[in-house]
Amino acid sequence: MPTLPPSHELREPLYNEVHARPYEPVTAPEEVSYVAVTGPANVRAAERRHLGELCSSYQLPPPPESANHYRADFGPFRLKWERHSEFSGYKFYRRVADNAPFSISALDLLPERWLARLPGELVVRAHIWVSSAETAPLDLRSIESYFAGDFLIGGGIAGGAGDAYTDLRLQADGAIRFLVVNREMGPHQAGRLVQRLLEIEIYRMMALLAFPFAQALGDRLTVIERELARVTVAVSSSEGEKDSDLLNELTRLAAEVESSVAAGSFRLSATRAYYAIVTQRISELREVRIPGVQTFAEFMSRRFSPAMSTCESVASRHEALSRRVARASELLRTRVEVTREQQNQKLLASLDQRQRLQLRLQATLEVFSIAAITYYVVGLVIYATKGIKAAGVDVDIDIVAGISIPVVAILVAIGVHRIRRMVSRQVPHDEGDWSP
Repeated sequence: MPTLPPSHELREPLYNEVHARPYEPVTAPEEVSYVAVTGPANVRAAERRHLGELCSSYQLPPPPESANHYRADFGPFRLKWERHSEFSGYKFYRRVADNAPFSISALDLLPERWLARLPGELVVRAHIWVSSAETAPLDLRSIESYFAGDFLIGGGIAGGAGDAYTDLRLQADGAIRFLVVNREMGPHQAGRLVQRLLEIEIYRMMALLAFPFAQALGDRLTVIERELARVTVAVSSSEGEKDSDLLNELTRLAAEVESSVAAGSFRLSATRAYYAIVTQRISELREVRIPGVQTFAEFMSRRFSPAMSTCESVASRHEALSRRVARASELLRTRVEVTREQQNQKLLASLDQRQRLQLRLQATLEVFSIAAITYYVVGLVIYATKGIKAAGVDVDIDIVAGISIPVVAILVAIGVHRIRRMVSRQVPHDEGDWSP
């Protein structure tokens, strides 16, 4: 055996994953009961414990702690349990007599208290009766007698290897019914068909969970769209004095849209995935039309697809509205910033004008200051000259006063000029940076 590099740690689990949930073979006549419950991921441990209780009562090993699927033969029935991201499915298989469809189900063999305590909330309860072609009713009137409605859905399946009928209505026991007539299908093919029918039903219901939410969200989006239109008109017609109020309204609308996005994005995106699965499973039925019977594809196209189109439309409106609110907010913010910039420019111009006036006033005050200082200094010179004259020195006071006036004025002007230069050097060039 040649030596190869070590295997990736996920190589074996990934190979096993595609074989982890095989179809359960079904041999006519056989009845399959299905229960699907939805609940958060934290109920998985409770589901395994609850399933372990049933296994213990039949002396069977419980599912492993980390298991997301389990299958076992309990004698009177076979069980297959699967945990999905949002729901768990319990399938119960039981061999039956072919002459009494839907007379008794595998659920009737289970402890009633155990069924009532299943963790989660019931989403789907269904019974599938797989009958052989030799004993199955062939006329539509007889087939309709097993259903509550006055119309049938179904037709030939697997290219004519069998027939499948339902009315997708809840019966008296709260379950829907499927009648499958096995003409040429083997056990594994019949098991795959049963699996597809159940997946069509559970994924249809899981997809429809978003429909009431989409309807309520659609009504709310209509209100938000009207408010956005009103605010947009106000933005285009206002002259700037109410921009702050309009921006607050747009911010509120944006917050409301984003909160609804957070609340509904998962539900709407999950609906897309479930709808794609339903469409794929219906195409895998390979239906053959039977006169007077509406096919699964036709029924889903007329009754199920419009609800999904509503969900898709609401999701598209949601995304478009979010973009529109963001654009309107951005435009208004831009206008507010431009308005503020214009106001700042006007303020700077006003400050510049004030500064020029202050400089003129300062120059005027400097002249008066020089004159006042010269007056007081010359006065001191006169007093000093009088003292000298009183001491006996022959000095002409008027001549000294006349000579001192221009000298003192010049010296005072030079001193004021130097002081102004020293102050101007201390003006900050950058914020927090003062030159010495």
